[in-house]
Amino acid sequence: MGLLLLDRANLEVKAEGETLALYEAGERRGTVPIAFIDRCVIHGSQTRLDTGVLMKLAEAGVSTVLMSTRQTRRVAIVLGVQHNDASVRLAQALRVVDEAWCFTWAREVVRAKLARQQKVLQTLLHQRLDARKPLSDALKTVKRIHKTLENTPKIPTLDKLRGKEGAAANAYFSGLASVMPPILGFNGRNRRPPRDPVNVCLSLAYTMLHIQAVQTCVAVGLDPFLGFYHRPAFGRESLACDLIEPLRAAVDLWIWELLRTRTLRENHFSNANNACLLGKAGRQIFYTQWSEASKPWQRWLRNQAMALARDLRGTGQHWMSGDDEDAIE
Repeated sequence: MGLLLLDRANLEVKAEGETLALYEAGERRGTVPIAFIDRCVIHGSQTRLDTGVLMKLAEAGVSTVLMSTRQTRRVAIVLGVQHNDASVRLAQALRVVDEAWCFTWAREVVRAKLARQQKVLQTLLHQRLDARKPLSDALKTVKRIHKTLENTPKIPTLDKLRGKEGAAANAYFSGLASVMPPILGFNGRNRRPPRDPVNVCLSLAYTMLHIQAVQTCVAVGLDPFLGFYHRPAFGRESLACDLIEPLRAAVDLWIWELLRTRTLRENHFSNANNACLLGKAGRQIFYTQWSEASKPWQRWLRNQAMALARDLRGTGQHWMSGDDEDAIE
């Protein structure tokens, strides 16, 4: 199972049996068995396909993602067949309005995120002795904030918890900036649009991780829009935002490796209108590497989502009756 990237001008995709046939300028270029695909990413607006292709992919449980050509943002996503157990969503909605439960969930999400940030900083310390001072300072700050969360039985408000997370993030990215190649101009996190190659890669990777979390939520019966730490907001899959927080630092380390080893290089990027862009050659490299690197993160997301769904299902079933079948006849 892997990722299918459609990123060519004048490309046409047709469903032929259990395969996708790829045509370029009317000439058949090859086929891809649908059984080998777990996600399809389409960059830009020049790829042509019909609803039959989308239906084939959805029936096979393959999500199709439409990405902006010039930005690292998702335009739309077509998901596969949804889970039919409404009891999970019912219980999830009840938990969203349970402030005490949300505080506990949010605290554990942030603790897990900061624990991973510490591991990344420790890994970098072992590899980059020349950056010992900024990395040690960052690690000390993140450890201190993490310890306050361990010693506090309950955070009084989500805003205060977000403040702690933000302070840790500032220190963490300061440490990360010290080991990035200076030529890339990375001084910390920026987005919408990202203005340097590191932030382009971070934004694209976080977007792909978020899409995987949305797909996983739907597959196990969770509502991706009903989050507990990231509160429900118009147009935002808040639960997916919750789930990916502990994985962000692992993604950051992967991005560092891509750039450190020059798997992605400066000439894969360009600048236009105060935005940094990843070119077609760079996107091909990125998605090829992502397809393999993201497998353990996908497994982690599925395990976490399934555990949450199991926890919620019992509560939700209390609100559902199996004795009212006559009422719908």
